[in-house]
Amino acid sequence: MHPHLLSVDDLSRDDIERILGRAESFAEVSGREIKKVPTLRGRTVINLFYEASTRTQSSFELAAKRLSADLITLKAAGSAVDKGESLKDTVQTLSAYDPAAIVIRTPHAGAAALVARWTSAAVINAGDGKHEHPTQALLDLYTLKRRTGSLEGLKVWIVGDVLHSRVARSNILAFTRMGCQVTVCGPPTLIPRGIESLGCEVRYTLDELGTADVVYALRMQHERMAGAFVPSLREYAARYQIDGKRLGTNQLLMHPGPVNRGVELAAEVIDSPQALIAEQVESGVVVRMAVLYELLAGRGAPNGMREGAETEPQPA
Repeated sequence: MHPHLLSVDDLSRDDIERILGRAESFAEVSGREIKKVPTLRGRTVINLFYEASTRTQSSFELAAKRLSADLITLKAAGSAVDKGESLKDTVQTLSAYDPAAIVIRTPHAGAAALVARWTSAAVINAGDGKHEHPTQALLDLYTLKRRTGSLEGLKVWIVGDVLHSRVARSNILAFTRMGCQVTVCGPPTLIPRGIESLGCEVRYTLDELGTADVVYALRMQHERMAGAFVPSLREYAARYQIDGKRLGTNQLLMHPGPVNRGVELAAEVIDSPQALIAEQVESGVVVRMAVLYELLAGRGAPNGMREGAETEPQPA
């Protein structure tokens, strides 16, 4: 495993399976009264968030705390970044705290890779612009595998704003690597040219949606849209919204959150038994614990990091 997690391409299938297995062991820990393990005691994890986030930030914070790490969370608002400090200067300042890992979320594609060049810490990409969001893909795999038992051969349709979605890119790579058949679907204006090169098929209508085992709806990302990519949200919903008529009783539904109710998803499917949305949120903590463990104490860690690390979760 690479010393950083910047992209799903940094992970082999064996790496992914090991992370999912580790997450399963941490799920057992999360069921205890005392949920902490001492694995990262004495090490520092820095969350560097240049974008607003609820699910990703809170789950990384919980993951670090449950591994007994010292945690620093820095948001751009109210920090020296507001005063014009560059990303490089910020990283060099934070490096003075000798962090074991830096978790970064940024609106700029490729920024996480730059940070990895400026620090000796393990860097985890928590979302960089329209590029990737690898830990979201991992928690999606974990959630789906827990429900289905096996990922091999599953037909997954990713529907919606693929163009602006870092989740879509990471999920295409991750799901295909684990043996799934992936199809992306949406308006032609929201499907990137050449996306088939990632190993997926492309559709522009929901006519064949019934062939899917899993429907993964994407959020319409208005904040990343500089122009009119669809005539109106009403027209988009009429053609691409997943509702009770379009979602079959045997199909599973996923969404990375937050959901635009009434746009990409109708209320009745959000609260349906097929929806795994709540389980995706729950999976975030244990999967991100597993990622931190593998990078800082497992096979992906430098030798010095591995010294004294527990091979299995132990109570703190």
